[in-house]
Parts: sequence; C-alpha cells; structure tokens
Amino acid sequence: MHFLASNTPEQSDSSNNQPNSNKKTELKKTVDIKNSNRSNRSSGKKPQQSARSGIFVILALIVLSAVAFAVIFSDRDTVTDKKPYSELISIVKQGKVSKIQATETGDVLIAEIYKNNEKNRESVTKENYLAITQGSNTPAYVVLKDDIKDSGVKIGNKEGEVIFDIKPIPIWEKILNSPTFQTFILLGGTLLIGAILLKKLSEVNGKSIAFGDSKSKFYDKASAKKVTFADVAGNEEAKQELAEIVDFLKRPEDYTKMGAKIPRGVLLNGSPGNGKTLMARAIAGEAQVPFMYVSGSEFVEMFVGVGASRVRNLFEQAKQKGKCLIFIDEIDAVGRQRGAGLGGGNDEREQTLNQILVEMDGFEPLDYIIVVGATNRPDVLDPALLRPGRFDRQVTVTAPDKREREAILKLHSSNKPFESDVDMTIIAKRTAGFSGADLQNLLNEAAIMAVREKSTKISNLHLREAIEKSLLGSSLKSKLITDSQKKLTAYHEAGHALVQTVLPEARKVQKITIIPRGRAGGYTFSAENDNDAMTKSRKEFLAEICALFGGYVTEEIIFGDVSTGGSNDLQKATEMARDMVTKYGMSSLGPISFDQGQGGMSFLGRDMMNKPQYSEDSAKLIDMEIRKILDASYVRTKQIINKYTAELKLIATELIEKEVLEYEEFNALVEHIIN
Repeated sequence: MHFLASNTPEQSDSSNNQPNSNKKTELKKTVDIKNSNRSNRSSGKKPQQSARSGIFVILALIVLSAVAFAVIFSDRDTVTDKKPYSELISIVKQGKVSKIQATETGDVLIAEIYKNNEKNRESVTKENYLAITQGSNTPAYVVLKDDIKDSGVKIGNKEGEVIFDIKPIPIWEKILNSPTFQTFILLGGTLLIGAILLKKLSEVNGKSIAFGDSKSKFYDKASAKKVTFADVAGNEEAKQELAEIVDFLKRPEDYTKMGAKIPRGVLLNGSPGNGKTLMARAIAGEAQVPFMYVSGSEFVEMFVGVGASRVRNLFEQAKQKGKCLIFIDEIDAVGRQRGAGLGGGNDEREQTLNQILVEMDGFEPLDYIIVVGATNRPDVLDPALLRPGRFDRQVTVTAPDKREREAILKLHSSNKPFESDVDMTIIAKRTAGFSGADLQNLLNEAAIMAVREKSTKISNLHLREAIEKSLLGSSLKSKLITDSQKKLTAYHEAGHALVQTVLPEARKVQKITIIPRGRAGGYTFSAENDNDAMTKSRKEFLAEICALFGGYVTEEIIFGDVSTGGSNDLQKATEMARDMVTKYGMSSLGPISFDQGQGGMSFLGRDMMNKPQYSEDSAKLIDMEIRKILDASYVRTKQIINKYTAELKLIATELIEKEVLEYEEFNALVEHIIN
C-alpha cells in the first residue's frame, strides 16, 4: 500500500490545468514557427539561419513537452488525504503491510515495519519508534531510514495519534526527478542529434556533388563595366589579331562564305603586368557576347576527378549560351606538360588537361565557342594544347616601348591633376622596362605622395620619387649614416657614374644619390641610350660590365680595400659574362650555344633529369672564358678610374655635400669628358 502526500487543492488544480495550457502553448508556437518561416523566406534570410532557428524551436518544444508529461503523470496518482495512525494499526494487524512507501513524485521514502522485534532485535536503537503496542505478543516497530529522516518526514503526537506528515517537494525538483521527464529528454535528445547528423550528412553530399560544377564567373554586357580596346594602350599588333576574333563573333557569315574558320583558341603570353587579362576583358567588351572567366587553379580540388568534371560543366554552360568566350587565366596551372610528375602517382592535372583537349577539339563541334588562355610560362605548356585546332594563335603581349609607355601614362593620368611642367614624354623615357601595371602603379604612388604632402597637384618631383620607389623601395632618410660610410658610398656611386660617362656604349647617367633606399646604400640611375632596343651588342655588354665594376674598383683604388656594397654588382657582371659565353657566342669559343633553352628556369620532371649538352672539358672552357671577360673588364675599369681620378673626387665631393645629383648637375661636372 502506498501512502502519498499531496499538494494543496490549488496546486492540484493548477497541475490539472497545465496540460491544456501546454497544448495551447505548443499550438501557438507551431503557428509562430510557420509564420517566422514565411517571414524568413520573404525577407531573404540565409538558409543556415533558418535551419538554426528551426533546431532551437524543436529543442524548446521537446523540453516543454517533457515538462508537461512529467507534471501530468506525476499528478495522476496524487491524493489529498492523510492517513491517521489508528488506520495504520488496523492494516498492520491484518498483515497487509510490510513497509510504508511515502512517495512524492519521484522521491521514494521507505520505512520498514515489523510485527515483532525478533527479526530486528539487534538493530533497535533510540532511532527506532514503537509503532504498535496492543499486547506484548503483537509488537511492531517502525525503523526510519536515513533518507526518510533527512527528507522532511515528521513523527509527532496530535490528540493521541501519530500522523505521518511529508514535506512537499518543489515542483522543479519533482519534474527533474521524474522518470518520465528523464526518459522523454533522453529520447528527444537522441532524435535531435540524429536529425542534426542527417542534415549535416545531406549537406556534405550536396557539397560533394557541387564540387563538380564549374567555378567560372559569367559576364554579359549588362553585368559588368564595359572594357574596350580603346582602354588598352599599346600592343597594336596584338589588338589587331584579337579584333579579328571579335569581328567573327559579330559577323560569322562573312567568314563562312569565304570558307574561313575562326581559330578555336587564342593563347595570350607575355611577362606579368603587360595586360593579358585586360586584353581578354576588352575582347568581351567589344564582341558583346557572353563571357565566362575562370582561373586555371580553380579546376583542381582535393577530390579526384573534380577538375575534369568542372571542365565538362564549363563547356556545357558555354554551349547553352550559343556564341560565347571562355577565358582561362593562368592556364599553365592546369595545362602543364603531361608526364612531368615524379613518383609515379596519378596527377589530377593530367585528367583535367585531357578533358580540356577533348572539349576544345573533340568529336563535338564548337563553332561559336572561343577559348582565350593567358600565361606567362608558355614553355611549360603541353604541346597538344598548343597545336592548331586548339590554341591556333599565340599572341605575345610585349612590354610597352617608349611611345606605348607615353600612351599608357596619358591614359591613366586622365583623372589626375598635374603641374603644367609635367611632361609624360620625359617620364616615358625614364621608365624603360616598365610594364603597363608598373606605370599605373607609378602614377598612383605619385598621387599618394602629393596627398601626403598636402599638394593640390602632382609634380615632377612626385613622379621622380615614385619611379625610384618602384625600382628600389622607399627612401630611408631617417637612417643614421656615419661620415666614413657616407664617404665610401659617395665614391662607390661616383665610380659607377664616371665609367658610364667615359664609355660611349654605356647607358647615360640620369641621377646619382647616396640616400639609402630599400636595401641599397646609394644608387646611380641610368637610362637606355637607344630606348627599348630589342638587341644588344657585345660592346654594350662589355661597357655595362665595366660600369658594374666601377664602384668595386674605385673602393680598391681610393681606400685600398673593398666592401660588401659591390656584391650585387659582381653578381650581375658574372651573369652577363656567362650569357655572353653560353647564349650569345660572344667569346673566343666561337658561334656556339651551351644554353639549355629554358631561360634559366627548371621545369620539374623535364629539366631536372636532363644532362648538360656539353662535356666537362667544355664546362672548363666556359669558366675560363667567363674569367677572361671579367678580368679584361676589371683591367679596363681600373685604367679609366686611374685616368680620371680628379673628376672622380669632384663627383664624390659634390655627392657628400648635396647627397643627390640630378642629370643637369652631374653633366656640368663631367662636361669636358662628354665633349
């Protein structure tokens, strides 16, 4: 038999009413969830936020439902009366009671009752209470357990009767200790974790499928800023070749009537910064057809076969557009020569390249799809990619010459204010070897300097400083330099400038400075005699080597010692001498080339295993010829310095005093040598 203590009637009523209120709450929350989902869709919230809020709502519903069930089932067995001790005696006499179990929704309090004390004689202590005293032959004892003594059960006298009174347990403790609640939470948590794992698994599967989709970016005439050939200064020949492709996309019938076929692909190659990507954007702007852009590195992922799948997806999208241009930037990332991998493993790039080869010139015709590739390493591309039918044309985007540099400077300076004395022709002359990107950066640096100095216009001084910063880095005017170091640097740079002035084949001096800039303690800025010449003679090479030796020899003659300041000069001089012997046949070895033909760059897998194409004896002869050129240039430089020592000291003295000598100031010092 169970003796159950209960809450007050008000508590019982509220407990009975709780399920209905919970149902209403759940119904209301369900409606709120649906409404919030609609609002999320209408407001364009991200799916991840909606999924997260849905998980929190499900978790809240599980907890609320568990609380409701716990309260319902705990109140179902509740009674509102208390049993007097007299009734307990009657039940015990009938032998119907072996223990009293006082339950308060989750906590079980037990008191053992024995009809005689024989069974529990030794354990009877002062903590045991005599329960039944009707005759000595029917004694019974109530033995209170530790848990019942500590849980609020009181035994006292009230009008001759002993009342078992149980202290009510708080509602939150009843809920937490309810087996129903705990079971519900366990099951609900398991289901929730399972749902989350299934959702994550489906997302992973969806992403793995999406890996095969092309990462290309699509542009049409309405989605991006239009770039035309008018925005590309220089490289007129390259623009003319690309204009034919644009014309074919605009008027294909004129070419088909003549039986002409447009090239399937055009490969733009050239040094970085010369405008290959800008050319491709101009093609898209001029042709006014869909333009798809993708980088070569975007084809290869961590999963095998993803690259080939993306290539297929890319060309499928292009076919749906009809007339379309596909631009693959840095195609050497995926188009490298096959069979170059070491170790015998499968190369994912080879699968991707094979798919590109099939798509460009396979069984299916691509009459109105043109592929434009860009690379600055055409030497490493696979020969099958370069054959006619795939990349039919190779367009070289060269560095701009003086005239083209002037046009580029005028194009990028159109939105900048300049002083009236700024002449872009002079700036173009001083920037020999600059690419289009270098020239754009040059003007940007000059504009930043003007703002820093709070100038309203860009001056020649800003442009000169920007040129030097682009070549050598920022000036270090705050760096502390000793007098001895300053003198050494002045004579070193004066030696360079003097040799360049004496030798007519050398480049002419434009500026000398001993202000540290970047990693250089000082420098002599020169300009080409014949700007942008595509060839260089043997005399010009020898004059340049002598000019490089100028600083080293000057230190040796003036100070009787040499410093580390000439290390870079010696390195450049040695490289020039080696090129003269191994590449250009400018030595006593005669017209023979020992160059491997890769421009000094090794392609892993192809060049590492190549043996030199000359014998050890030839290698010794090469070293001897390099030594002869360097020794002869050293002697020649020493003769020049010894002959013009007075002019050398004059230039060095002016440098120590002024730190910077511009073209006009320097020419005034050496005018008699020039004449």
